[in-house]
Amino acid sequence: MSEIRFDHIAIAARRMIDGPAVLVGALGGQPTGDGGPSGAYTWGHWGFTGGGRLEILEPLGDDGFLHRFLAARGPGVHHVTFVVPALQPACDRASAHGYRIVGFDDSDPGWAEAFLHPKEALGIVVQIVESRNSGGARREWPAPEGPPAPPPPVTMVGLRLRARSIARADTQWSEILRGSREAPTDGALVYRWPGSPLRIAVDVDPAAEEGPVAIEYASDRSVDLAATPHPVLGATFRRVTS
Repeated sequence: MSEIRFDHIAIAARRMIDGPAVLVGALGGQPTGDGGPSGAYTWGHWGFTGGGRLEILEPLGDDGFLHRFLAARGPGVHHVTFVVPALQPACDRASAHGYRIVGFDDSDPGWAEAFLHPKEALGIVVQIVESRNSGGARREWPAPEGPPAPPPPVTMVGLRLRARSIARADTQWSEILRGSREAPTDGALVYRWPGSPLRIAVDVDPAAEEGPVAIEYASDRSVDLAATPHPVLGATFRRVTS
């Protein structure tokens, strides 16, 4: 792998079983078979037209980072994940720009990861991973069932966030994570990665709280979702022109 890839958007929810009503029933997504228990949480992925994926995280046990996140903020967008060719150089770039690296772990021969702290990372957790797997068999995870006869899948466009300045957005998405900034779209900065189905759009507002605004999707059909925070998943799903 020679390029950084924006891999998926993760939503923290109190119950995994609440995800398919939205991801399948409204947005037409399909479980990818990736997921299962992992220490303090269970995770699962749903895929959409064009290759974009959304992840649902459900806390396990009595304590942990997801319990703390849900207690402080409620359900909603938790993190974005970027796959990099090598973990250490990405962490070095972040550290050089004053970012704290948390959760650095390269002990697994097939997987290495680290996180950018949301206090520096524009109000969102950024997971950086180096996948060292060379293929081989994997066990498919049986995702919670969705509603019968789901509609056609939408195209997952990406995540919209707020930042206080262009410089802060460029530092994170261009200099550290090597995204290319395009001409502004509807007033937002737009960052893309070669081969990635998802983008990052940033609204610049010096007075606003930094953080996620909406998960953006495109569709030729009507979608029965209000462009407001979902009452169960917390995230806002907003229809846009891709």
